[in-house]
Amino acid sequence: MRKRARIIYNPTSGREALRSDLVDILAVYEQAGYETSAYATTPEPDSAKNEATRAAKEGFDLIVAAGGDGTLNEVINGIAGLEKRPTLAVIPAGTTNDYARALRVPREDPIAAAKLILNPDNRFKIDIGKANENYFMNIAAGGTLTELTYEVPSQMKSLFGYAAYFAKGAELLPQVKPVEMSIKYDGHEFRGKASTIFLALTNSVGGFEQIVPDASLDDGNFSLIIVKDSSLFGMMQLMAKALKGTHVDDPRVIYVKAKDVVVTPLDKDDRLMINLDGEYGGDAPMHFVNLHQHLQVVANMDEIPDNALTAAMQKMEDDFVREIGGMKDPDQK
Repeated sequence: MRKRARIIYNPTSGREALRSDLVDILAVYEQAGYETSAYATTPEPDSAKNEATRAAKEGFDLIVAAGGDGTLNEVINGIAGLEKRPTLAVIPAGTTNDYARALRVPREDPIAAAKLILNPDNRFKIDIGKANENYFMNIAAGGTLTELTYEVPSQMKSLFGYAAYFAKGAELLPQVKPVEMSIKYDGHEFRGKASTIFLALTNSVGGFEQIVPDASLDDGNFSLIIVKDSSLFGMMQLMAKALKGTHVDDPRVIYVKAKDVVVTPLDKDDRLMINLDGEYGGDAPMHFVNLHQHLQVVANMDEIPDNALTAAMQKMEDDFVREIGGMKDPDQK
């Protein structure tokens, strides 16, 4: 039976250029051996999520999420909870495209992004995060500063990309207020005031690749960042350091790897909203679990740094050792 692919695309994502390339994109997946069809998302809630679930349950082998990080997050939430999960491909058409950036998928050329499927080696299994009953593929965050993502108008995001977040962030910095919280992670606990927390699965946060400089895509760990300092001057210092990746050594920052994290506000009157992949994902208390190598994705394997593929590189090394071990010395009889 011929393999099937379903393209789930957002017709209003980014600068709305995706539709003009759709025929050529369909042709690429047909060339790769997939009987391919497309679905345009609607303004209805969970449109992409529901279609992804339907296609997966009907036995589609490949789901292509074409749009911004919001569309991709919906698609992942549509398939991550299923026992049988199709392979996932990404065609970025949003503003920051964090996940595509981490997978080194071409972000300015949708057809080039689709053509990654033509190389059978461009596949590997990637970690996914679970936050209570929701899933995320890039980052979970909480704290006053992260609330700026809710306050940047979508039109401003489309026009200015992540520069819009900087503009709004500068405006909100004076309002940053720490929250007294408990953060339990892999047998340890931070208990005290924190301004911001991040749990990252990739190295790209809002288009910046130094905030989580050593993130691995498949090692089973979150990169957990807890920002303790909350003064205006301190936050500005840390933001400057984050652009260079030197914030991880700052004493005002806890930076660790963790598989299981529970975040709980200690004052019942404090509301701690949690941001999942750039959108509101509910309020803490929240339990985060890293689902190790949970989804197979299509990526630009030639461009992803070796240190971002811990488990994949280890498998390649193990396979190489086994292969060498099974070879006979041609000089021996």
